[in-house]
Amino acid sequence: MTAESVKQQVFSFGNPQKAEHSKYFFKTGKGQYGEGDRFIGSTVPETRKVAKANKNLSFDELGKLLNDEYHECRFCALVILSEQFEKACDTGRKEIFEFYLAHTHGINNWDLVDVSAYHIVGEWLLDKDRSVLYQLASSENLWEQRIAIISTLAFIRKKDFTDTLKLAEKFLTHRHDLMHKACGWMLREAGKRDEKTLTCFLDAHYTEMPRTMLRYAIEKLTPEQKKKYMMKEVQN
Repeated sequence: MTAESVKQQVFSFGNPQKAEHSKYFFKTGKGQYGEGDRFIGSTVPETRKVAKANKNLSFDELGKLLNDEYHECRFCALVILSEQFEKACDTGRKEIFEFYLAHTHGINNWDLVDVSAYHIVGEWLLDKDRSVLYQLASSENLWEQRIAIISTLAFIRKKDFTDTLKLAEKFLTHRHDLMHKACGWMLREAGKRDEKTLTCFLDAHYTEMPRTMLRYAIEKLTPEQKKKYMMKEVQN
């Protein structure tokens, strides 16, 4: 198995119309967050099928895929890495975690972060020092910042909300809508498991939360609760 053979397999599912749509969907125009990215036009299930068939790909070959110009090749590599992490021993998981953080340059769109960050970074840090999340959050790289907050989904699933809340608070003044969506999503997930945790955060911060973050966070609350927290918009 090689990166080139994986790429050829993904290309076998290529669809020019889907590739063109992806260029728009993932904002690849000049000055947009996905500027210059290229697409093959394979669907997520098709790309996952290729990943499953190449689940034992080596780090060297995975590194080549993560450096590939085509989005789906990077996506495929991250699916493989996530699957390898799940089945690895502690030593193997540590190696995958370190490999992942060494290749964040290839994890450069929201779907690439979301398909991998909590599976690898979050799961590895469940019982470990989490300072690396705050280093990522302080990065100037949007995608490393997103890795930081999305990784906390692994903690949320264990009903550990501390880092989610701290990072969401840190990102209150973030300028990018993608981070607002990510933080709102994680707050919503926390609220689904412990509503009081969410409402306490909202009570403290809803008047300063970016609108998108707030809307995502309150999505599962009652109409009455939503009305209370959306009064910010009425007042503005």
